[in-house]
Amino acid sequence: MNALYAGVFKRDLSLAFRQKGELLQPLMFLLIVVCLFPIGVGPGPEILQRISPGVIWIAAILSGLLGMERLFKDDFNDGTLEQLILSGLPLSGIALSKVFTHWLVSFLPIICLSPVLAMFLHMSLPMYQALIITLLLGTPLLSLIGAIATALTVSLHRGSLLVSLLLLPVFIPLLIFATSAVESAAMQLSYGPQVAIISAMTCLALASAPFAISYALKVSQH
Repeated sequence: MNALYAGVFKRDLSLAFRQKGELLQPLMFLLIVVCLFPIGVGPGPEILQRISPGVIWIAAILSGLLGMERLFKDDFNDGTLEQLILSGLPLSGIALSKVFTHWLVSFLPIICLSPVLAMFLHMSLPMYQALIITLLLGTPLLSLIGAIATALTVSLHRGSLLVSLLLLPVFIPLLIFATSAVESAAMQLSYGPQVAIISAMTCLALASAPFAISYALKVSQH
């Protein structure tokens, strides 16, 4: 069974890297959004530093949503998803493998690019340290919760808009705590409570989301 999960992971990863245009699309969107903000609000270091946590996190959430619709869509269209359901194998492990692939493809490049974004927006070192911690802990939550909404709408022809409408309100608490942590770091205050809350939300999602995704996929097939 572990070999099956590894095979699904390798297949999804290879498919993602074959579609290089879609692979670069979230990253390009993130860069465009972050680069447009200084033009709109002015290049002042103080202003950019003040808005930088919200800008990077909002851009990360929106760029992650771009590739969310295709998480299960290809498997649904070619019948692979139906075969996996009929096989009787636990879908929770397959769902977790697909979520991990989405995180690697969509959010890991953003985390790797974050030092450049932090310098561009004049973030201080404590602010960047808080930002990287919140991104590492919070972006898996985006993939896990996003996969539930994607699984529910996988049978719809144009479900991307519905996925965005479902997810954006759910992501607001994460956005609040993540930006609050970076702002606390800017004021040289402890941001441990915010990080603890984000960690708790991610752990809860990691424990429950695979089963919710599995159930949603089965419902979408009927």
